Amino acid sequence: MIPVDLEESMLIVWGYQMKSNRMAILIAGTVFVMGSSLMFAHHNIGAQFDRTQPVTVTGTVTEFLLINPHARIDFEVKDEQGNVAKWTAWSGPPSSMFRRGWKKDSLKPGDQITVTGASARDGSKQMSVQRLTPPDRSVPVLTLGAE
Repeated sequence: MIPVDLEESMLIVWGYQMKSNRMAILIAGTVFVMGSSLMFAHHNIGAQFDRTQPVTVTGTVTEFLLINPHARIDFEVKDEQGNVAKWTAWSGPPSSMFRRGWKKDSLKPGDQITVTGASARDGSKQMSVQRLTPPDRSVPVLTLGAE
């Protein structure tokens, strides 16, 4: 909220005197638009991933990034013919993962993982994690998604 005091057609906003209501309205409108755009900056997971079409894959971790706004796990999956496909699994925010016992070194390149998640609607090899089974029990099975 912007503190605004009206005094004889003079506005005081954050200690500055404004000579017209238009300027105050312009500033308030700008602040509102900038603030509301941040609210809508977060993407709609349902638009990107199809939770009705979960996929389960097992592969080898190539990179684990515990970064905001969502952790990212890159891994390679071999099919029956031996062809390798690169996958990306998006998980929840690092704060959620920390609370569940995960750390930045919980997955390392070369680790074998099994991931179940909502598949990408565009057919790319991406998913929103619903369940991630780590290579050992030093961290719990992850059961959350990109929120």
